[in-house]
Amino acid sequence: MAADAESNTGSSSRLSLGSGGSVRHPKNVYRVLSGAGLVGITALTLGVVGLAEVRGAFDRHGLLWHASDVGGHSGDLATMLALTGVVTVLATLSLCKPQPRRILDTVTETVRSLLVVTAALATAGYFDYTLRLPRAALLATVAILSVALPLWFAALQHWQLKRSGGTLVVGNNPKRIEAAVQAAAEPVVGYAFSPTDTRDRAAEDGVGTDGGHAGIPEKLTQYECLGGLSRLDDILQRSNVETVIPALPQTDRAEFFGVLETCHEHDVNVEILTEHNESVLVKEEGAISAERTKRLIGINMEPLDLQNRITKRLFDLAFASVGLAVTLVVSVPIAVAIKVDSPGPVFYRQERTTQFGDTFPVYKFRSMRPEGESAAPGEEADRVTRVGRFLRRTHLDELPQLWAIFTGQMSVVGPRAAWTAEEEFLQHEMETWKKRWFVKPGLTGLAQINEVSSENSRAKLQYDLTYIRNQSFWFDVKIVVRQVWMVFTDCLRLARRRLADRLGDGPA
Repeated sequence: MAADAESNTGSSSRLSLGSGGSVRHPKNVYRVLSGAGLVGITALTLGVVGLAEVRGAFDRHGLLWHASDVGGHSGDLATMLALTGVVTVLATLSLCKPQPRRILDTVTETVRSLLVVTAALATAGYFDYTLRLPRAALLATVAILSVALPLWFAALQHWQLKRSGGTLVVGNNPKRIEAAVQAAAEPVVGYAFSPTDTRDRAAEDGVGTDGGHAGIPEKLTQYECLGGLSRLDDILQRSNVETVIPALPQTDRAEFFGVLETCHEHDVNVEILTEHNESVLVKEEGAISAERTKRLIGINMEPLDLQNRITKRLFDLAFASVGLAVTLVVSVPIAVAIKVDSPGPVFYRQERTTQFGDTFPVYKFRSMRPEGESAAPGEEADRVTRVGRFLRRTHLDELPQLWAIFTGQMSVVGPRAAWTAEEEFLQHEMETWKKRWFVKPGLTGLAQINEVSSENSRAKLQYDLTYIRNQSFWFDVKIVVRQVWMVFTDCLRLARRRLADRLGDGPA
């Protein structure tokens, strides 16, 4: 879409953006409808639970109400239901904020809010029996709202917030922004501009601090500059944006992947100019409209669907919980052995890369003497201690990472988290290495069970990308079973070797 052919669209886009003050602005409509729906669904649920006919039917079967629950305070039923409604609305009011959310996030936030409601009502009933809602009735109310409210908010977001959503172009070079605007198929609502591209000093010097358009190409002046890249989060919250185009010169960790992470948090689609397609996971060709395939390509921000994401997270929590409980008894002896074997801390901390280029600390049981490190794969000095050698052979040095899985920083299965300094080497060697940044790193993965390390980085990357394209719950289970079997055989092999050594040292 040529910029000069969309001048009217650009003007109307500015009007729809503005400060969000118009009553008919999509986000204001969302606020009204979400609030009304929240109150209405809560009232309807409490009305159904409190109906005399329903109470009578349940009372006959002892399912919902029980004489001991009401305890002669049936006259206070209206007060109890009203209190439940007020607490529920207040606890879930944050969902009325017009911010795009993934369905899983909507469900999670709703359930978390309803758990707060349950705790608050239980506390109120403990101190004042007249405000006590029967236990079964409270559970029934929470169960109904846990289904009804997420459905309402998810449907409303899809219908209202994503309706007639426009495209936002972000970048640090006016010429690149202009090219992206011309390539966009949807109406452009504006652009975010931070003049940090040193290859265009003239444009940088020409942009006024008052938000003027000095140095901006003529075709770009008809669109509104909504702020800099640092304000992207605020822009996506207050504007009706469905797609973001990062018109950046390189796919760096800070700006480019920072934009992707912000868009992922707001459930906004991302499309890029085809020059960067080697650094990102792209959607299937069939999912890209024909008019965009020549200039723009969509990014696959969420390789797993909702069902598999929920299943994977539940599996991670179960695995980490059981693992932490089982290994707690061996952690203390390991810590003592490490301190006795060599001076230094028990744990080894290292910054590694997770989704969208973010970094997080990985903790392992220390297996080397605490000296300088080499970032290049395979160039570590021979600093492994005796205890560390045993920990590595039995994989016990990895146990502290179970906590990172429990807290959601890692997954059980995924591409192995690489050291940030090590990745500097790997990125220069392979531009496609950054495709690993679209999923959480794992404790084990397809490359690990095939015994491929970063020393053979190209083979490792191919295994990681194969996993990303084919990941599923059952694929994860197969990898975990294979890894557990490998650990078992390694331990068995080590025990046999120790036994053979002892027999060999015995009397002839």
